[in-house]
Amino acid sequence: MNKLWIDERYCKGCLICVDVCPKKALKASPEINSKGYILPVEKDMKRCKSCGLCEVMCPDFAIAIEKAEG
Repeated sequence: MNKLWIDERYCKGCLICVDVCPKKALKASPEINSKGYILPVEKDMKRCKSCGLCEVMCPDFAIAIEKAEG
């Protein structure tokens, strides 16, 4: 299964990644981080096909998907 990596130092909670995911593998966190942002979290990473759209669309380069081996 693919793994989601969010760099909280750069993420500003725009949630563009959640909106552009064609498989709806991401969702908005129910919690607010220490900077006051709502970050993306895994919803169902089994759906993720590693298309990279979330990485490409992130204006802050704060998200990465690690592809599962196999």
